[in-house]
Amino acid sequence: MRRRDFIKIVIGSAMSPLAVQAQPATSVVGFLSNASPDLYVTRLNAFRQGLKEAGYVDGQNVAIEYRWAEGHNDRLPARPTLYIVG
Repeated sequence: MRRRDFIKIVIGSAMSPLAVQAQPATSVVGFLSNASPDLYVTRLNAFRQGLKEAGYVDGQNVAIEYRWAEGHNDRLPARPTLYIVG
């Protein structure tokens, strides 16, 4: 057996317990608004229902993070960043 093959086996064996303990990947959806959450109750319920129909359930295989400025636009970032991970 060559030295490189031996090193690969040792490293792979050492990392296998980490792979077993790894959590399944969860998607994160961010919702950013300058309004108050009270104004979005109906829309957010419809949004969550649409996700559920597509197979995504908040807290199970998707996480939804909400940020509300409640009329204080200075709380919002000047240039929001959009991350698409897939």
